Amino acid sequence: MKEEIFNVADIFGENVFNDTVMRERLPKKTYQKMVEVISQGRELDLETADVVAHEMKEWAIEKGATHYSHWFQPLTGVTAEKHDSFISAPMSNGKVLMSFSGKELIKGEPDASSFPSGGLRATFEARGYTAWDCTSPAFIRQDAAGATLCIPTAFCSYTGEALDQKTPLLRSMEAISEQSIRLLRLFGNETSKRVVPSVGAEQEYFIVDREKYLQRKDLIYTGRTLFGAMPPKGQEMDDHYFGAIRERIAAYMKDVNIELWKLGVSAKTQHNEVAPAQHELAPIYAEANVAVDHNQLIMETLKKVAGRHGLQCLLHEKPFAGVNGSGKHNNWSLVTDDGINLLDPGKTPHENIQFLLVLGCVLRAVDEHADLLRESAADVGNDHRLGADEAPPAIISVFLGEQLEDVVKQLVDTGSATRSIRGERLETGVKTLPDFMKDATDRNRTSPFAFTGNKFEFRMVGSQDSVGEPNIVLNTIVAEAFADACDELEKADDFEMAVHDMIKRLMRDHERIIFNGNGYSEEWVKEAERRGLPNIKTMLDAIPALTTDKAVKLFEKFGVFTQAELESRAEIEYEQYAKEINIEAKTMIDIAGKHIIPAVIKYATELGNSINTIRSACDADVSVQTEILLEVSDLLADTKKSLADLQDAVEQGIKIKDDNHKRAIYYRDVVVTAMEELRAPVDKLEMLVDKEAWPMPSYGDLIFEV
Repeated sequence: MKEEIFNVADIFGENVFNDTVMRERLPKKTYQKMVEVISQGRELDLETADVVAHEMKEWAIEKGATHYSHWFQPLTGVTAEKHDSFISAPMSNGKVLMSFSGKELIKGEPDASSFPSGGLRATFEARGYTAWDCTSPAFIRQDAAGATLCIPTAFCSYTGEALDQKTPLLRSMEAISEQSIRLLRLFGNETSKRVVPSVGAEQEYFIVDREKYLQRKDLIYTGRTLFGAMPPKGQEMDDHYFGAIRERIAAYMKDVNIELWKLGVSAKTQHNEVAPAQHELAPIYAEANVAVDHNQLIMETLKKVAGRHGLQCLLHEKPFAGVNGSGKHNNWSLVTDDGINLLDPGKTPHENIQFLLVLGCVLRAVDEHADLLRESAADVGNDHRLGADEAPPAIISVFLGEQLEDVVKQLVDTGSATRSIRGERLETGVKTLPDFMKDATDRNRTSPFAFTGNKFEFRMVGSQDSVGEPNIVLNTIVAEAFADACDELEKADDFEMAVHDMIKRLMRDHERIIFNGNGYSEEWVKEAERRGLPNIKTMLDAIPALTTDKAVKLFEKFGVFTQAELESRAEIEYEQYAKEINIEAKTMIDIAGKHIIPAVIKYATELGNSINTIRSACDADVSVQTEILLEVSDLLADTKKSLADLQDAVEQGIKIKDDNHKRAIYYRDVVVTAMEELRAPVDKLEMLVDKEAWPMPSYGDLIFEV
């Protein structure tokens, strides 16, 4: 079959109700109104919404859409939607009209009681609202259900509290924009009207064969393998990283790209990651709320398209023990509406006073709110990944690189900076290869928060998490630092002297957060403790950061979260932790009791019968077979005992009611330990029992046979 040839430019954004479509289809007055609403944050009136809704419906129907849906992001970790058709009440002639009103566009009413609310909503209090976020374009999703018009929305309770990721993100974007503009005005910028957090989220994922996946209950129920011995080869040779992409995977990636491009997602980079069967997709940067929506679309598309190719996409942070897990790097910067990047140091950073003030404020924000930043990347799966020699440590620090670290050192040591390290020429020593100028600064993959040229890369976020929460935190803590700086500088009699003094003070007071070395080393753990930096090792250690007096004061000051919303989110996270561990534990019990133990008993019985047969037939040496049988029997006994211990631990955990915090602590300290004790003998058994007798595909089958 001849391969279809297409031009990316022709299909990009074809399923998005974007600016181009609005300009073409909306009356000029309506279009101008929408531009003002989107770019200036003005309120959308119902009359304008009616016109937009009509044209959006007509456009969607032309694309084959029969239904529309308010597409939102509740606190479940995934998106949610309810589909309504465009059909209105039947007419007297038996026909129907296709209609879509402005009211239906801007407001929806899903059931709020069935989503996590952390006590904000009682079970009987069902009403909640979705509200159109017109700054993130509507799009057509095409799948087996046909074509559906999806409208990105915020999700709030009847009493106004945020029950989603989008609402507080939009609030935080307004906060950082307002405070950034204040700062720019101090430096004489009177033209920029708005500052937007720009975000690019790199997405890591695993791909396995779907037929093998369906034979692993642990992958089906939990997204990760709860048992599994390492194959003879893992990632030791580094030959998978950036290696040639296998044809089956390449065909899958091609279809993923096409779907994303049609949805206006600028999928840019794709490659093999470090672990076998692991890959990465990275888009071009977008405004933070659009980037968050796009990352959800990326995850949904990765999973959906995989099924068409007989594959399964695994987004868990640690689907396989013994090889690298997956995360997503959240690249964050601040850009004005007229294209100025506040994090661009220029060629001579030591002379760029505005940049140095912004940098000092970011250092202060990360230092003072390291606990919140760490919490924003905390989830059950990430507990298996953070701090290992594959991901950033659990200690928050900032990597600046040689150039900026030298500038900071000059400011701290002497009170002024007079030079910036320049990039040198990279000489390859090969005449036919061009020499070129290298960057002034190397990169550091062990740093959780690294400056990479004109942005910061927050590397802690888990692969299946929304990037909404880390960007909410980043926007808000930097907004606070900007606000405090502006409060002081706006009152200064001598601005130039005051800003120089402030930069020196910020660098001196928060120098401890800067670390350019090896974040994986034990020496850094000790050094971080000496500096007084928090080492928050687990999700449960991180959650309390949400409800400290400092956090409540911060978020309420900028209208991002109320105290009730913060307390509800902490409650949700405790509850989700216990539930996820409970599901994992029950899955282990199911697999061990119904599959592994029966399979091992059958194997041991057959081996015992074989030994007896040989003994009765001849006087042959069966010491090896007997030794294996004894070892298998001992491990089987250990497995049975550990299974009983895990069953008892789960039963006791279920009895802990009405205290999600206490229950979560119990599951971490008791149930997780019991799970590890059950896994140990099972993984040893896998190495002894005949492969044909083992009841599920091995690691080697999953990660090498794709």
